[in-house]
Amino acid sequence: MNALILLLGLPWVLGGIHLLLDLPPSTASRLNGSGFLMCLLASVYLVLPVFAHPERLWLHNLFYIDALNSVFIVLTALIATTTAFYAGPYMQVEVARGRLTPQRLRLFHAIFAVLVGMMFICLSTNHLGLLWVALEAATLSAVLMVGIYRTAASFEAAWKYFILGGIGIIFALFGIILIYLAANRVRAVGGDALLWNHLWSMRSVLQPSIMAMAFVFILAGFGTKAGLVPWHSWLPDAHAEGPTPISAVLSGLLLNVALYALLRCKVLVEGALHAQWPSQLLMACGILSLLTATLRLQEQTDVKRLFSYSSIEHMGLISFGFGLAGSLAHAAALLQVILHALIKSSIFFAVGHAVQKAGDQRIAHIRGLMYVSGRTGWGLLLGTLAIVGMPPFGLFRSELLLVQVAAQQQPWALPLMAVGLIIALACLLRPVQQMVWGEPVPMQHLPYRPHRLPMVVHLGLALFLGIFMPPVLWQLLLQATEMTRG
Repeated sequence: MNALILLLGLPWVLGGIHLLLDLPPSTASRLNGSGFLMCLLASVYLVLPVFAHPERLWLHNLFYIDALNSVFIVLTALIATTTAFYAGPYMQVEVARGRLTPQRLRLFHAIFAVLVGMMFICLSTNHLGLLWVALEAATLSAVLMVGIYRTAASFEAAWKYFILGGIGIIFALFGIILIYLAANRVRAVGGDALLWNHLWSMRSVLQPSIMAMAFVFILAGFGTKAGLVPWHSWLPDAHAEGPTPISAVLSGLLLNVALYALLRCKVLVEGALHAQWPSQLLMACGILSLLTATLRLQEQTDVKRLFSYSSIEHMGLISFGFGLAGSLAHAAALLQVILHALIKSSIFFAVGHAVQKAGDQRIAHIRGLMYVSGRTGWGLLLGTLAIVGMPPFGLFRSELLLVQVAAQQQPWALPLMAVGLIIALACLLRPVQQMVWGEPVPMQHLPYRPHRLPMVVHLGLALFLGIFMPPVLWQLLLQATEMTRG
């Protein structure tokens, strides 16, 4: 209980401190990093009892911890911690170059803490209504972060994110209302009708027609937040115009939170329908996202937009994995979630430094990183090799498992998956090779030394999970799949 209070309350304390106190920029970033490190320890403490007690409830059943959200909570705490430390010198460079004022830097640190706090609420709540409210608040926080530079392009990206995200969240709200209606028709439970553990226990008797309609709205609503095609168009603009730490959080965390909400609702619908068409619809969206993103990769000239389409590609692959049947497929998809979050955030850490050195986000203006900033060049190169699934990085393991299960259950998808993954490999390696090994171009001096440890930690974990799979992690993933299968 104390660990949960710390996890949920500390981000708000951090946000309040940033708003009330004018801390030096380096102190502000260290404060966030230290605070989220405490949240990481609290999340690990919450996870450990899951092996002995699969489900735990707190505060009148308002919060719920099981193996599934334990995976997402620990991952969110880890990436929030490393991103907070990375953001310190990165944002100080932005202030030194006049892109941000000191007041907006304070706002950045405060909103960052609130954003992470909202994601913790999304992942730990047992109440679908509270999940919806927290996810919308997290989206609004991210919108403010995307537009923090206050340029015409950043305002346009933030407005697009706000409009599309708002439409998506309205769809999700309508889907949740339909779930409430279906639950109340079976049993007049009032406020308990939106408690997920109650819905899970009665899912087999929920009215199928209402639940089927609910899933259509929920897929469109939470699918927008997860960056699935055809509701994805906000994502590249948000990545390109927002600060790089927010790009890392969007790809590494916020997309996962929306996917988590979608999964929680999907199992309820499948339990009510006693049919697999929600999974089939999710597979279709996944393949469409994979192919659409890979085809758009080859025409990108902005490095951050390039890797944003890579995020859409991987969310499509993950969604396809959760559409497959069986524990192995869902465990592989969960592993893909972890590895994509670690690797993609590390790539954005490297990209952020490269963009600041070059003074430009255009791929053609970033050249010769190995000669002017070797560690950044190696980070970008290794991160790209990892994200395209090259061994010995862990993504090779998860993608291989997904391909094996797809070959048994959905062989029609294998050629489409192969085409998508091969095109993505070529479209990412070609520009990265030019940025890393090309003829060097003049680079700018940075007034603050970048924090490279977060990039090293993430890539090190991705490599470790490719070489060795800890039995305790695999056991947790398999245990989590009990909550992803309707």
